[in-house]
Amino acid sequence: MNRNPGTHPPQPAARSRCSNPVLSLLATCLLLSCILASCQPVFEWTGEEHPFKQAYALMLLAGNPFHAQPRTLPWEPIAHTGLNPFGINVFLEQEVELWKREKTVQMVAQAGFHWIRQSFPWEDIEIHGKGDFEDRRHIPYRSAWEKYDHIVALVEQYGLEMIAVLSNPPAWSRADGDARGTFAPPDNLEDYGDFVYTVASRYRGRIRAYQVWNEPNIYPEWGEQPVDPAGYTRLLCTAYRRIKEADPEAIVLTGALAQTIGYDFGPGAWTGMNEFVFLQRMYDAGAAPCFDVLAVNDYILWSAPTDRRMRPWAVTYARPVYLRDIMVANGDAHKSIWLAEMNSNAIPSDPTIQHFGAYGQVTLEQQARYAPLAYERAMREWPWVGVINFWFFRRPSDAERNQAWYYFRMAEPDFTPLPVYYAMKDYIARLTPTLYPGTHQEDHWALTYSGEWETVRDPAAVLGAYRRASEPGATVTFVFEGRALTLTPGSVEGAIEVQIDDDAPRRLEVHGEPLRLFSSARQETHRVRITLVDGQTGIDSLTVR
Repeated sequence: MNRNPGTHPPQPAARSRCSNPVLSLLATCLLLSCILASCQPVFEWTGEEHPFKQAYALMLLAGNPFHAQPRTLPWEPIAHTGLNPFGINVFLEQEVELWKREKTVQMVAQAGFHWIRQSFPWEDIEIHGKGDFEDRRHIPYRSAWEKYDHIVALVEQYGLEMIAVLSNPPAWSRADGDARGTFAPPDNLEDYGDFVYTVASRYRGRIRAYQVWNEPNIYPEWGEQPVDPAGYTRLLCTAYRRIKEADPEAIVLTGALAQTIGYDFGPGAWTGMNEFVFLQRMYDAGAAPCFDVLAVNDYILWSAPTDRRMRPWAVTYARPVYLRDIMVANGDAHKSIWLAEMNSNAIPSDPTIQHFGAYGQVTLEQQARYAPLAYERAMREWPWVGVINFWFFRRPSDAERNQAWYYFRMAEPDFTPLPVYYAMKDYIARLTPTLYPGTHQEDHWALTYSGEWETVRDPAAVLGAYRRASEPGATVTFVFEGRALTLTPGSVEGAIEVQIDDDAPRRLEVHGEPLRLFSSARQETHRVRITLVDGQTGIDSLTVR
């Protein structure tokens, strides 16, 4: 997480198109009228709960139409977005007692989370030297893999999936040891490449996603030295190549970029860099072919996740929209963004806590309300966002109670759940997976297949693959919310029946071309059932508008 938020604002992503105060006032009045007419609380637009702050936020909201808006291409086919979005950060490698590891995974699964984001520190696995995977720090000596094998097995036992974070080089990987900090990159990037290859080989087919480093754009995550987007890109490309050699199906994430509105200057260089600038410089250094997913942190700091003010110089929940714009501008519109860390800070009113107020302050009740709202907004409005990882479940002890970041927790060290645990558990249990506006792939978690379906690799398909059925009676059912629904079926010929809600099924001929399945003047929620009647049918993509 961002330990050094910075102080100097970057250049805005787009220039203002209008600064006329009269027009701004008229726009404010129009916006307020629209809000009142739709009976939506001002909070749902501003993310503010205090009337004075709401009024100020409305004035800023009115300026949105007069600024160039980020290009997000919401109907672009995007890989790795249709996965179960519920993830959470854990610290299982820091648990000494095995039952505490299992208790953590068990409670996470019981709450409905599907992904665990877990660190695999290089310094804790290849501890004493190159190729040495024995842990001799304590007697009796043991395999350094023992702990991580247990963690992976627990995740599988409870039906979860994992994002493994690969960082923290051992001291032996640098000629000066830890002189530049324990997070400094290794002298030889191929040493890191060998490490990530070994991990990905050992857990091939068991760990689905790997994150390469963490927060490389801020101090001290790149060590006690200036951050270096080109240097990080070289490390990322090395890791991507070696992970794919070990497991071609693995999903490779960039290091999670930290939210940083300014720059921190060291002697002649930046020790912290705005994430927009850092990402563009990664692209300039050739990062585009070296990752599948952009990982970013997206904390809810000084307003709720419903804040729709577009301000590149402020840290709001909508900040990833600007990163999406940069991805689109660099030809990466087909890639998704995953939120590596997301939550608000329920810190008590105790100014003696270190860094008090650095991450905002909410009550436990607000934290419990905001987390579901954050997931809801991303699923409804940002079809380019995939997994969202809550920060964090619990710490192994309360030794960090004097640190502000400790109060992002979901449960106490003794496993006592806080209100946000119950709020997320209830929200996930009640949720119906839904296709919202956007283009969705055949593996979307909202789709339920029955009968015989196969995955077909086809260069002509959307993102290279589609699902195909050849036996009559095969069905796919799902829920969508929108005004129109279009099916792209893949290279198939046949006939299907389409049933929308309780309407009579309609027979449609399939000839490999997109089919408009539904159209209405109103945006509503509908249930859909597609049944193969004759020949073949396929699901290549489904577009909701």
